[in-house]
Amino acid sequence: MATISVIMPAYNVAPYIGAAVRSVLAQTHADWELLIVDDGSTDTTAEVVQQTAGGDPRIKLLQKVNGGVATARNLALRLSSGEFIATLDSDDIWEATFLAEQLAVFAAHPDVDIVTANGWFLGGPLDGQAARPYPDPRPHPTLQSILADDTSIFIMSVFRRRVYETIGGLDEDFRTNEDYDYWLRAAIAGFRFWRNDKPLGHYRRRDDSLSAVDVRMLAGIVRVYAKLRPMLQDRPEALRTLEMQSARFERQCLAAHARRALSAGDVATAADHLSALYAHGGGPAIGMAAFMARRMPKVLARAYQLRRAYQGVA
Repeated sequence: MATISVIMPAYNVAPYIGAAVRSVLAQTHADWELLIVDDGSTDTTAEVVQQTAGGDPRIKLLQKVNGGVATARNLALRLSSGEFIATLDSDDIWEATFLAEQLAVFAAHPDVDIVTANGWFLGGPLDGQAARPYPDPRPHPTLQSILADDTSIFIMSVFRRRVYETIGGLDEDFRTNEDYDYWLRAAIAGFRFWRNDKPLGHYRRRDDSLSAVDVRMLAGIVRVYAKLRPMLQDRPEALRTLEMQSARFERQCLAAHARRALSAGDVATAADHLSALYAHGGGPAIGMAAFMARRMPKVLARAYQLRRAYQGVA
């Protein structure tokens, strides 16, 4: 049984997964197992894994029908054996000391259950910048801070097996934000978080990645809050924060829907979303945009396209 199980879901990531696997092979802490779940890829993801693994018995390739990242992670969790569990996406990369330095935190703080890490952006306009503040002045995450700040937990996190044994796997009804739901459930269950703000990974930003901020991600956060609301009825401060955040992301979601509709030239649909956004607390500018969408749709559409061109949006 390995000390730490690394779980890696994979779907059509042939150009990237070799680097991710090599970064695990390069770890200075070598007592690990890597469970890669090929979630029904239609490219050469499996072949790249087999070539990169080179027969290393610590690497296990599992293949299943496509069902989403939560189903892939849950399969790996069920088959994992480590005392600790680490998450690594198939297009991200760890520095060689990533596992060793997270495990050192656990060794120094036996009461800590989850260590959330940090990394550098890889690719895109933020390439080379820290994904989270470094040094990070924020206190270690708690239920209240995770609700108030959806960036408080980084995607590269390590947790004790007792977390999984207590709260179970990820919610397979979610196709996005399943990790945010998981960390909130862990916090509600009373598990203690720690932040290691030293960047020890590289977090790839791709236009086609599941982490790209879009309507689905915003709507997913709202769904997470709706699901967890009943669990917070006896925690008034946390519930107030949840309601505030839910309203905020509902507004952002409506705005994103409106932008998408305007980009597609569907001013009538944009008008519906702008009107709803104005009713949810949008300011005078939103009210004017909603009015123009109803009364002067061509003028609004033209103004929006000119604004996008000015901002350099393709």
